[in-house]
This record gives sequence, C-alpha cells and structure tokens, in this order.
Amino acid sequence: MASVRRDADALVFTGALTRAAAAPLWQDAVRMLDGVRRFDLAAVERVDSAGLALLGELAAGIDGVAVSGEPTGLPELRRAYRLSPSLSFATT
Repeated sequence: MASVRRDADALVFTGALTRAAAAPLWQDAVRMLDGVRRFDLAAVERVDSAGLALLGELAAGIDGVAVSGEPTGLPELRRAYRLSPSLSFATT
C-alpha cells in the first residue's frame, strides 16, 4: 500500500506509485505541500504513468524540487516524457 508523509521539508513516499494509489495520495500530498522542497522516493517500489503524473503535478507547484531515489519505472518514464530530474519539462 502506498503512502505519503511529511518529514521536515520533504514529502516521503512509500509503496508503489500507481494508478490505484494516485488519487488517494493526491489528497494527502496536497495538504502537506506548503514548504516542501524535496520528494523522497527511496522507499518507492515502482512508478507508473499515473504515479509520474502525480509527482509531476505536485512538483509543478515547487520551484526546482529535489528528488531523491529512483524507483523502477521512473527513469524510463522521465525519458519518455522528457522530464528533468526535478520532474519539470527538460529544455533540450
């Protein structure tokens, strides 16, 4: 089961960030977003396109969010959607 919690200036995600988890996590993450500078994905098992959409939408409200951890699926999806390591659209 996926979850998100706040730890200082980070949102810490656990579990699989998939289509089934995205909507419930969205509500929790938005409530904790103020002051967040980092996403900790070290305990995330895998990410699908819905999970990436969740992270990307949350990151859009943060100027240059730092992302730590690289769960299965994230590198490939970032490349496919031409996203930078901070989950913004790459300029090149």
